[in-house]
Amino acid sequence: MSYDEMYSYLEARVDALKTNRTGDERQTVDEVFDKQTLMTLYDMMVGGVIDSVRFPISTGKEGNVFYATDGDGDPVALKIFRTSTATFKHIGKYIEGDPRFKGLTGNRRKMIYAWTNKEFRNLQRYYDAGIPVPEPVSYGKNCLVMEFIGDETGPAPQLKDVILDDPTDTYDEVISFIIDGWQDAHLVHGDMSEYNILMMDGEPILIDCGQAMTADHFNSKELLIRDINNVNRFFRNRGADVINADIIMKEALEGKKDDDEDDDDEDDEYDDDDEYDGEDDVTDDDEVNTV
Repeated sequence: MSYDEMYSYLEARVDALKTNRTGDERQTVDEVFDKQTLMTLYDMMVGGVIDSVRFPISTGKEGNVFYATDGDGDPVALKIFRTSTATFKHIGKYIEGDPRFKGLTGNRRKMIYAWTNKEFRNLQRYYDAGIPVPEPVSYGKNCLVMEFIGDETGPAPQLKDVILDDPTDTYDEVISFIIDGWQDAHLVHGDMSEYNILMMDGEPILIDCGQAMTADHFNSKELLIRDINNVNRFFRNRGADVINADIIMKEALEGKKDDDEDDDDEDDEYDDDDEYDGEDDVTDDDEVNTV
Protein backbone atom coordinates (compact mmCIF):
# COMPACT_ATOMS: atom_id res chain seq x y z
CA MET A 1 0.00 0.00 0.00
CA SER A 2 1.35 3.44 -0.91
CA TYR A 3 1.57 6.27 1.58
CA ASP A 4 -1.29 8.10 -0.18
CA GLU A 5 -3.49 5.02 0.10
CA MET A 6 -2.55 4.62 3.76
CA TYR A 7 -3.34 8.28 4.42
CA SER A 8 -6.76 7.92 2.79
CA TYR A 9 -7.42 4.88 4.97
CA LEU A 10 -6.48 6.86 8.07
CA GLU A 11 -8.34 9.99 7.03
CA ALA A 12 -11.58 8.04 7.16
CA ARG A 13 -10.83 6.87 10.71
CA VAL A 14 -8.98 9.79 12.32
CA ASP A 15 -11.27 12.78 12.69
CA ALA A 16 -8.37 15.20 13.17
CA LEU A 17 -7.10 14.42 9.65
CA LYS A 18 -10.25 15.50 7.84
CA THR A 19 -9.41 18.05 5.19
CA ASN A 20 -11.72 20.89 6.30
CA ARG A 21 -8.97 22.41 8.48
CA THR A 22 -6.82 25.44 7.77
CA GLY A 23 -4.25 27.73 9.40
CA ASP A 24 -3.10 27.10 12.96
CA GLU A 25 -5.45 24.15 13.35
CA ARG A 26 -3.86 22.42 10.36
CA GLN A 27 -0.37 23.14 11.70
CA THR A 28 -1.23 21.66 15.10
CA VAL A 29 -2.56 18.50 13.47
CA ASP A 30 0.57 18.15 11.37
CA GLU A 31 2.80 18.50 14.45
CA VAL A 32 1.02 15.62 16.19
CA PHE A 33 0.29 13.37 13.20
CA ASP A 34 3.60 13.37 11.39
CA LYS A 35 4.30 10.70 8.79
CA GLN A 36 5.98 8.26 11.17
CA THR A 37 3.12 8.59 13.68
CA LEU A 38 0.55 7.98 10.95
CA MET A 39 2.38 4.81 9.95
CA THR A 40 2.31 3.62 13.58
CA LEU A 41 -1.41 4.34 13.84
CA TYR A 42 -1.98 2.46 10.61
CA ASP A 43 -0.20 -0.59 12.04
CA MET A 44 -2.34 -0.35 15.19
CA MET A 45 -5.53 -0.19 13.14
CA VAL A 46 -4.57 -3.06 10.86
CA GLY A 47 -3.56 -5.02 13.95
CA GLY A 48 -6.97 -4.43 15.57
CA VAL A 49 -5.68 -2.44 18.51
CA ILE A 50 -7.68 0.65 17.58
CA ASP A 51 -10.38 1.26 14.99
CA SER A 52 -10.81 5.04 14.99
CA VAL A 53 -9.53 8.24 16.61
CA ARG A 54 -12.33 10.63 17.47
CA PHE A 55 -11.41 13.79 19.40
CA PRO A 56 -8.72 15.21 21.72
CA ILE A 57 -9.10 14.70 25.47
CA SER A 58 -6.12 16.66 26.74
CA THR A 59 -2.85 18.30 25.75
CA GLY A 60 0.17 17.89 28.00
CA LYS A 61 3.83 18.82 28.08
CA GLU A 62 4.89 15.73 26.17
CA GLY A 63 1.88 14.69 24.13
CA ASN A 64 -1.77 14.76 23.22
CA VAL A 65 -4.41 12.31 24.42
CA PHE A 66 -7.29 11.34 22.14
CA TYR A 67 -10.55 9.48 22.59
CA ALA A 68 -10.37 6.44 20.35
CA THR A 69 -12.24 3.18 19.89
CA ASP A 70 -10.93 -0.36 19.70
CA GLY A 71 -11.96 -3.10 17.31
CA ASP A 72 -15.11 -3.79 19.35
CA GLY A 73 -16.13 -0.13 19.37
CA ASP A 74 -15.24 0.30 23.04
CA PRO A 75 -13.49 3.51 24.16
CA VAL A 76 -9.74 3.63 24.72
CA ALA A 77 -7.35 6.51 25.27
CA LEU A 78 -4.63 7.08 22.67
CA LYS A 79 -1.63 9.11 23.83
CA ILE A 80 0.64 10.44 21.10
CA PHE A 81 3.99 11.79 22.24
CA ARG A 82 5.15 14.69 20.12
CA THR A 83 8.57 14.30 18.52
CA SER A 84 9.51 17.97 18.82
CA THR A 85 12.74 19.30 20.35
CA ALA A 86 10.82 20.81 23.29
CA THR A 87 9.40 17.41 24.20
CA PHE A 88 12.83 15.81 23.94
CA LYS A 89 14.41 18.35 26.30
CA HIS A 90 11.69 17.81 28.90
CA ILE A 91 11.86 14.01 28.97
CA GLY A 92 15.64 13.54 28.80
CA LYS A 93 16.20 14.07 32.51
CA TYR A 94 13.66 11.35 33.34
CA ILE A 95 15.32 8.76 31.09
CA GLU A 96 18.83 9.33 32.42
CA GLY A 97 19.56 7.31 35.54
CA ASP A 98 16.66 4.86 35.12
CA PRO A 99 18.30 1.40 35.32
CA ARG A 100 15.80 0.00 32.83
CA PHE A 101 17.17 2.36 30.18
CA LYS A 102 20.85 2.33 31.06
CA GLY A 103 23.17 3.05 28.18
CA LEU A 104 20.42 4.49 26.01
CA THR A 105 21.77 7.11 23.68
CA GLY A 106 20.68 8.27 20.28
CA ASN A 107 18.60 10.76 18.43
CA ARG A 108 15.54 12.63 19.62
CA ARG A 109 13.04 10.20 18.11
CA LYS A 110 14.76 7.23 19.71
CA MET A 111 14.52 8.88 23.13
CA ILE A 112 10.82 9.59 22.65
CA TYR A 113 10.18 5.99 21.65
CA ALA A 114 11.96 5.01 24.88
CA TRP A 115 9.71 7.41 26.81
CA THR A 116 6.61 5.74 25.35
CA ASN A 117 8.00 2.37 26.34
CA LYS A 118 8.75 3.78 29.80
CA GLU A 119 5.21 5.01 30.43
CA PHE A 120 3.78 1.70 29.25
CA ARG A 121 6.03 -0.21 31.66
CA ASN A 122 5.33 2.17 34.52
CA LEU A 123 1.59 1.80 34.02
CA GLN A 124 2.00 -1.98 33.94
CA ARG A 125 4.00 -1.93 37.19
CA TYR A 126 1.42 0.22 38.94
CA TYR A 127 -1.46 -1.83 37.55
CA ASP A 128 0.12 -5.13 38.60
CA ALA A 129 0.67 -3.67 42.08
CA GLY A 130 -3.06 -2.93 42.38
CA ILE A 131 -2.70 0.85 42.19
CA PRO A 132 -5.54 2.51 40.24
CA VAL A 133 -4.12 3.62 36.89
CA PRO A 134 -5.42 3.32 33.33
CA GLU A 135 -4.81 -0.26 32.25
CA PRO A 136 -2.11 -0.29 29.55
CA VAL A 137 -3.21 -1.94 26.32
CA SER A 138 -0.53 -1.46 23.67
CA TYR A 139 2.28 0.78 22.48
CA GLY A 140 4.28 1.34 19.34
CA LYS A 141 6.97 3.95 18.69
CA ASN A 142 5.46 7.22 20.08
CA CYS A 143 1.87 5.96 20.49
CA LEU A 144 0.41 4.50 23.68
CA VAL A 145 -3.05 2.92 24.02
CA MET A 146 -4.62 2.55 27.45
CA GLU A 147 -7.93 2.31 29.23
CA PHE A 148 -10.19 5.33 28.83
CA ILE A 149 -11.09 6.84 32.19
CA GLY A 150 -14.48 8.46 31.77
CA ASP A 151 -17.97 7.76 30.50
CA GLU A 152 -20.24 8.64 27.59
CA THR A 153 -20.21 12.31 28.64
CA GLY A 154 -16.42 12.62 28.41
CA PRO A 155 -13.21 12.04 30.35
CA ALA A 156 -13.16 11.96 34.14
CA PRO A 157 -12.30 15.33 35.73
CA GLN A 158 -8.98 16.17 37.33
CA LEU A 159 -8.80 16.15 41.11
CA LYS A 160 -8.30 19.93 41.11
CA ASP A 161 -11.75 20.44 39.59
CA VAL A 162 -13.74 18.22 41.94
CA ILE A 163 -15.58 19.10 45.15
CA LEU A 164 -14.70 16.26 47.52
CA ASP A 165 -17.36 14.80 49.81
CA ASP A 166 -14.68 13.53 52.19
CA PRO A 167 -11.27 15.15 51.53
CA THR A 168 -9.55 13.08 54.21
CA ASP A 169 -10.76 9.80 52.74
CA THR A 170 -9.55 10.78 49.27
CA TYR A 171 -6.27 12.00 50.76
CA ASP A 172 -5.68 8.63 52.41
CA GLU A 173 -6.25 6.92 49.07
CA VAL A 174 -3.77 9.18 47.29
CA ILE A 175 -1.15 8.74 50.00
CA SER A 176 -1.51 4.98 49.53
CA PHE A 177 -0.53 5.51 45.88
CA ILE A 178 2.77 6.96 47.09
CA ILE A 179 3.49 4.31 49.74
CA ASP A 180 2.30 1.28 47.77
CA GLY A 181 3.88 2.65 44.63
CA TRP A 182 7.27 2.64 46.33
CA GLN A 183 6.85 -0.67 48.16
CA ASP A 184 4.95 -2.79 45.62
CA ALA A 185 5.61 -1.23 42.21
CA HIS A 186 9.10 -0.02 43.23
CA LEU A 187 8.31 3.32 41.59
CA VAL A 188 8.09 6.95 42.58
CA HIS A 189 5.72 8.99 40.42
CA GLY A 190 7.77 12.17 40.63
CA ASP A 191 5.02 14.53 39.49
CA MET A 192 2.06 13.61 41.67
CA SER A 193 -0.40 16.46 42.07
CA GLU A 194 -4.03 17.44 41.62
CA TYR A 195 -3.31 17.68 37.88
CA ASN A 196 -2.21 14.04 37.50
CA ILE A 197 -5.07 12.41 39.38
CA LEU A 198 -8.52 11.84 37.88
CA MET A 199 -11.69 11.31 39.90
CA MET A 200 -13.97 8.55 38.62
CA ASP A 201 -17.08 7.57 40.58
CA GLY A 202 -15.63 9.28 43.64
CA GLU A 203 -12.34 7.38 43.48
CA PRO A 204 -8.90 8.78 42.55
CA ILE A 205 -6.98 7.33 39.60
CA LEU A 206 -3.31 8.09 38.97
CA ILE A 207 -2.28 9.16 35.45
CA ASP A 208 0.70 10.58 33.53
CA CYS A 209 3.22 8.03 34.76
CA GLY A 210 5.90 8.49 32.12
CA GLN A 211 8.29 10.35 34.40
CA ALA A 212 7.97 7.80 37.24
CA MET A 213 11.36 6.48 38.35
CA THR A 214 12.41 3.17 39.85
CA ALA A 215 13.08 3.17 43.57
CA ASP A 216 16.82 2.71 43.06
CA HIS A 217 17.16 5.84 40.93
CA PHE A 218 19.75 8.18 42.43
CA ASN A 219 17.15 10.93 42.85
CA SER A 220 14.23 8.75 43.93
CA LYS A 221 14.01 9.87 47.56
CA GLU A 222 13.95 13.54 46.53
CA LEU A 223 11.13 12.78 44.10
CA LEU A 224 9.33 10.84 46.84
CA ILE A 225 9.34 13.73 49.30
CA ARG A 226 8.29 16.10 46.52
CA ASP A 227 5.25 13.94 45.78
CA ILE A 228 4.37 13.82 49.48
CA ASN A 229 4.68 17.59 49.87
CA ASN A 230 2.61 18.27 46.73
CA VAL A 231 -0.19 15.99 47.90
CA ASN A 232 -0.11 17.41 51.45
CA ARG A 233 -0.24 20.97 50.14
CA PHE A 234 -3.31 20.35 48.01
CA PHE A 235 -5.28 18.39 50.57
CA ARG A 236 -4.38 20.71 53.42
CA ASN A 237 -6.02 23.50 51.41
CA ARG A 238 -9.07 21.25 50.96
CA GLY A 239 -9.45 20.72 54.70
CA ALA A 240 -8.20 17.14 54.93
CA ASP A 241 -6.48 15.74 58.02
CA VAL A 242 -2.95 15.70 56.63
CA ILE A 243 -0.21 13.39 57.92
CA ASN A 244 3.25 14.74 58.65
CA ALA A 245 5.50 14.27 55.60
CA ASP A 246 8.25 12.61 57.68
CA ILE A 247 5.82 9.94 58.87
CA ILE A 248 4.68 9.16 55.31
CA MET A 249 8.28 9.07 54.12
CA LYS A 250 9.27 6.68 56.90
CA GLU A 251 6.33 4.36 56.21
CA ALA A 252 7.18 4.25 52.51
CA LEU A 253 10.86 3.55 53.03
CA GLU A 254 10.54 1.03 55.85
CA GLY A 255 8.15 -1.20 53.97
CA LYS A 256 5.48 -3.52 55.21
CA LYS A 257 6.09 -5.11 58.59
CA ASP A 258 5.30 -8.61 57.28
CA ASP A 259 7.74 -8.47 54.35
CA ASP A 260 10.25 -11.31 54.56
CA GLU A 261 13.91 -10.92 53.78
CA ASP A 262 13.50 -12.27 50.25
CA ASP A 263 10.98 -9.55 49.45
CA ASP A 264 13.34 -6.92 50.86
CA ASP A 265 16.18 -8.21 48.72
CA GLU A 266 14.03 -7.90 45.60
CA ASP A 267 12.97 -4.31 46.19
CA ASP A 268 15.64 -2.70 44.02
CA GLU A 269 16.35 -5.54 41.58
CA TYR A 270 14.99 -5.73 38.04
CA ASP A 271 14.89 -8.66 35.68
CA ASP A 272 16.87 -8.41 32.48
CA ASP A 273 13.57 -8.63 30.60
CA ASP A 274 12.58 -5.31 32.18
CA GLU A 275 15.47 -3.45 30.59
CA TYR A 276 15.04 -1.51 27.37
CA ASP A 277 17.66 -1.94 24.66
CA GLY A 278 16.30 0.79 22.41
CA GLU A 279 16.54 -1.33 19.29
CA ASP A 280 13.16 -2.92 18.59
CA ASP A 281 11.24 0.33 18.96
CA VAL A 282 13.05 2.38 16.33
CA THR A 283 12.91 0.25 13.21
CA ASP A 284 10.47 1.05 10.45
CA ASP A 285 8.89 -2.39 10.55
CA ASP A 286 8.00 -2.52 14.26
CA GLU A 287 5.21 -4.76 15.41
CA VAL A 288 2.72 -3.25 17.80
CA ASN A 289 3.34 -4.35 21.38
CA THR A 290 0.42 -5.56 23.46
CA VAL A 291 -0.12 -6.93 26.93
